[in-house]
Amino acid sequence: MMMHYTELRKINVNDYIERKNGLAYLSWSWAVDQLLQLDESASWEYAEPRIFGETMMVFCTVHAFGKSRTAQLPVMDFRNKAIHNPDAFSVNTAMQRCLAKAISLHGLGMYIYAGEDLPMSEMKETKEEEQEINKAKEIKAPRDSITPTAGALEEFNNDEKDLLAKIAEEVTELVQLEELRLAHERCEMLENDEKVGLWSLLDSRTRSALKKYKKV
Repeated sequence: MMMHYTELRKINVNDYIERKNGLAYLSWSWAVDQLLQLDESASWEYAEPRIFGETMMVFCTVHAFGKSRTAQLPVMDFRNKAIHNPDAFSVNTAMQRCLAKAISLHGLGMYIYAGEDLPMSEMKETKEEEQEINKAKEIKAPRDSITPTAGALEEFNNDEKDLLAKIAEEVTELVQLEELRLAHERCEMLENDEKVGLWSLLDSRTRSALKKYKKV
């Protein structure tokens, strides 16, 4: 089935976004699955990584829908900084993320890398929600509320960001194990500004599960 970029860009991929320190990544395994469902003849290849000093850049080309598109990505750590002398595990992680990014160049999940929260077809439906988020930046929210905002990690130093990243991994794992009470309690141990920072690191499925738990 041949699909155009504009059609692929309208697909909502929010439930398959992975977050690390405020950056969003499309789940590579889901992206590949969707790609092959939409174009079973699709294929991809990696170019030889390039070395820049002690850091590395990886490249991936995806052939699909009659076109070939190439993406590049530096090998980064959990702080989104280029790794010096990266090991095989770090390179493999970067290659997987680069594959997802190359797939997005065909349209699937492209809005993530454009800095948008939703595909264009759904932007109007979330106008009121965006206004509430902007308000939350100016008015301090009550302690028991969690509101994701852009730049939520800017006020934290690197050590604090590292700690929030570890907590985000703990909470995500607890939700995956269906230990929602423990995950909720872990979040409640934080101050409000820390909650906002943590919230920005969680993927949409984890946030959705926590929201549903709070409503029970």
